[in-house]
Amino acid sequence: MFATEPLRIVAVSAGLSRPSSTRLLADRLAGAARDRLDAEQDRPVEIRVIELRDLAVDIANHLVTGFPSATLEEAIAAVTESDGLIAVSPVFTASYSGLFKSFFDLVENTALTGKPVVVAATGGTARHSLVLEHAMRPLFGYLRAVTLPTSVYAASEDWGASGDGYTDGLPARIRRAGGELASAITGGRAVSGASRALGLDDEVVPFEEQLAGLRQT
Repeated sequence: MFATEPLRIVAVSAGLSRPSSTRLLADRLAGAARDRLDAEQDRPVEIRVIELRDLAVDIANHLVTGFPSATLEEAIAAVTESDGLIAVSPVFTASYSGLFKSFFDLVENTALTGKPVVVAATGGTARHSLVLEHAMRPLFGYLRAVTLPTSVYAASEDWGASGDGYTDGLPARIRRAGGELASAITGGRAVSGASRALGLDDEVVPFEEQLAGLRQT
């Protein structure tokens, strides 16, 4: 019975336009993860993309009333119950969009504990690529998710570019991130190692004790 249960990948896209490069990147990342999962195991894979633009009014109403609509509640449940998450936002004012942040503000801060997440972003220029490190990783760190090593930023010029001897092109980065997500979903080191399996939270030496040790020496 267990072997026939599908693996569920949910991609959250905060793109506002249609068509949207943010949605396209979400689709490509989900497809890469599914391809790797299909190649390495026999369980079916379900992909769902949640477009936040369709939930914008519901998100705003929930923020001011405290009551989610049935549609929004179901979308949040899909995110929290997924086996792997892909989160993609356009860059607005050097960070993720307000719509993206507002949605994840509605997710309980322990609901994503241990969940493997690929973070990705789109923008008009490569100058904003650090949004992945200074904004998105800290957000999912706070939510206790396992943010995977490869994050993907797609500037306008990245679409169709093949990269060079020093930098992978966008398709290669998408494949690598999708592969990491697939590995984490099926029990790879990124999700089963360190923090959960070994209980590193219990083994971290408090800073005060480290300082006391230094004083003794």
